[in-house]
Amino acid sequence: MTALESRDTAVADLAHTPPDAEGDESTVLSRSYRALSIGMVSVVLLIAFEATAVATAMPVAARDLDGVSLYAFAFSGYFTTSLLGMVLAGQWSDRKGPLGALTSGIAAFAAGLVMSGTAQAMWPFIAGRAVQGLGGGLVIVALYVIVGRAYPPRLRPAIMAAFAASWVVPSVVGPLAAGAVTEQLGWRWVFLGIPVLVVFPLALALPQIRRRAAGPVSGEVAAFDRRRIRLALAISVGAGLVQYAAQDPRPGSLLPAAAGAVLLVPAVLGLLPHGTWRAARGLPSVVLLRGLAAGSFVAAESFVPLMLVTQRGLSPTAAGFSLAAGGVTWALGSWVQSRPRMEPYRERLTTVGMVLVVAAVAVVPSVLIHSVPVWTVAVVWAFGCLGLGPVISSTGVLLLQLSAPEEAGANSAALQISDGLSSSLLLAAGGAAFAALGGGSVADATGARPAAFAAVFLPMAAVALLGAWVTTRLRER
Repeated sequence: MTALESRDTAVADLAHTPPDAEGDESTVLSRSYRALSIGMVSVVLLIAFEATAVATAMPVAARDLDGVSLYAFAFSGYFTTSLLGMVLAGQWSDRKGPLGALTSGIAAFAAGLVMSGTAQAMWPFIAGRAVQGLGGGLVIVALYVIVGRAYPPRLRPAIMAAFAASWVVPSVVGPLAAGAVTEQLGWRWVFLGIPVLVVFPLALALPQIRRRAAGPVSGEVAAFDRRRIRLALAISVGAGLVQYAAQDPRPGSLLPAAAGAVLLVPAVLGLLPHGTWRAARGLPSVVLLRGLAAGSFVAAESFVPLMLVTQRGLSPTAAGFSLAAGGVTWALGSWVQSRPRMEPYRERLTTVGMVLVVAAVAVVPSVLIHSVPVWTVAVVWAFGCLGLGPVISSTGVLLLQLSAPEEAGANSAALQISDGLSSSLLLAAGGAAFAALGGGSVADATGARPAAFAAVFLPMAAVALLGAWVTTRLRER
């Protein structure tokens, strides 16, 4: 890791990160970092709580809105618009600083929750998820840029681990709380109760963000790259067309699918680092790995609660709680990668992590066999999250190591685009397979379609296996 470490030091100098000489800056909770760290982790905490809560409430919402056949679209619609938000945030952050992207993203995220929580039909519900995704894309890239600008290189693995740790409480409490709210008050309150909670983290973190990470790196405000904005629009519209075609697989769907592919291919090639699709060593493979890991896992996880509710008769609370242990093990895996002694073994750690993800995604559908105990899902998914934790955190750390400060926004956007686009397209593919094999009829346990669920999980395990190979190409020669 010598080359990466020397590049990392140069990045820190160029980014004007605080000097290590000050004894007050030894940890992310030292006096000068405390408000910033707590504020940013609180933002991630709310996003994590929303994700786990929505996953728990989604099966009930889809049935209530007569939209089980559009179940995957409720997730993939979020990822589609987040792609546009990611590129906008990258441009915004590199040229004017991450503060505007962060605050606008949180506002859009809250507005989308309100739209979904008040929807009376499935398509307006999906529209709310799309607005929420735009906000989520803005927020996640802005946070990465803030980490690159505000923290010295030696503290970045620790703040990434803190982001992962912030999923622990929502993963344990979120399913229980969301399940109880869904059963006692209705699923709508799962969406409507979150927006009011964003005020505290913003008030805490904004002064520190203004001081440490506001404004462009060069001190001059450059114009937006209109080409990248056009490519971002193309990638969002293209992904949306592909998803629409996947949800209604018939001859008439070939036209929107082809139009989506025509928009997607050049846009993806223009927005991701050169060599990403052939897994070129270094940054391109880091970006590709993020997409393969996150996409396969998200696509599989989105169907776990629905499978348990409709095939094994669990309540929404119990189905959501089956994923709770994963938050703890995800944080544990991310904590392991943050230890200084693990730095020389970062690539090897990601390989082990992806092998655990492959095993988890492949084994989970075994509960479709009723003789297999339903608690198997909780155990297996915990191991999968243990593997995914160091993979997700390490891709963020490696990206910042391989990026000059003036490229941090664009490269962070590329990483998140790979994450979001892969999640969106794999959800669309999984949703198409699910619908084609009768998944739309699984409104209750009497309409069992085990093959529809197997058609989602097993291909995602193959995608994760490809990601395990890409982990061998993260190191630059």
